[in-house]
Amino acid sequence: MKSAIQKKMANLKEIRNRITSVGSTMQITSAMKMVSAAKLKRAQDAVTAMRPYAGKLKEILENLSATLDLSENAYSETREIKTVLIIGITSNRGLCGGFNNNIIKRVAALQQNEYANTNVKLLCLGKKIKDAYKNTPNYYINPALAPLEDVYADLKFDNVARIAEEVMRGFKANEYDKVVLVYNRFINAATQSIETEQFLPIIPTVSEGTNAAGDYIFEPSKNEIVEDLIPKSLKLQVFKAIRDSFAAEHGARMTAMHKATDNAKELQKSLKLSYNKARQAAITNEILEIVGGAEALNG
Repeated sequence: MKSAIQKKMANLKEIRNRITSVGSTMQITSAMKMVSAAKLKRAQDAVTAMRPYAGKLKEILENLSATLDLSENAYSETREIKTVLIIGITSNRGLCGGFNNNIIKRVAALQQNEYANTNVKLLCLGKKIKDAYKNTPNYYINPALAPLEDVYADLKFDNVARIAEEVMRGFKANEYDKVVLVYNRFINAATQSIETEQFLPIIPTVSEGTNAAGDYIFEPSKNEIVEDLIPKSLKLQVFKAIRDSFAAEHGARMTAMHKATDNAKELQKSLKLSYNKARQAAITNEILEIVGGAEALNG
């Protein structure tokens, strides 16, 4: 009789410990949700304010590229694709649902399908994708970029511009023939869109029925404008991608922590119900044992 009671009490203690543990987890996930919500607001404001400028500059760049020859714009040179550089952008930390895994899977899909017969190099921006690919033969080790791979430690345009400059230099030096950005585009707190965006060579676009060459008046000179505008636009394109990914990360983490908190609440509720049922059963058994013992003595 004593061992049975002890066993029931041990089960009750185990459930109490689980309730306490789930409660602690719920406090942590709730705090992380609030932190991500605060960071999301700043990141969202930054990327939302930058998008119109970046979009218009990219549009001008693509239209302008249609008016230039290779001697004026080496970044539009289309050549046989022998080597592709994929720039994968993830976060440094986890606990954000499928945010990082989706990028890693997209990069793997590009390697296995679209660029299966091509030499692929991977430039990993973000600890999660770096950890996934750092031991693979495709991992692109560039000493010039090593101090800048952790871009989120100091997310400034100047730091990102140095990454873009090195990538642009490699393209001009024929180290790779195509550069692709893979990142999460921020839509809202609950939604991110995986983008596969060609960075180099620049794809010239001319609106139908218009003559792009006649749309621009160059002042002070065409060469000066081109030499300044094209690199600046390319750097901004990379910066926008990283900014988008940064905002999307906090949105994904906020959503993941919100779901985790709700799940913890449901689990805690279920455990409390189980605890109350077990406690009630233990008390009932003790009463029945006492009554049974008393009747045995009276008999």
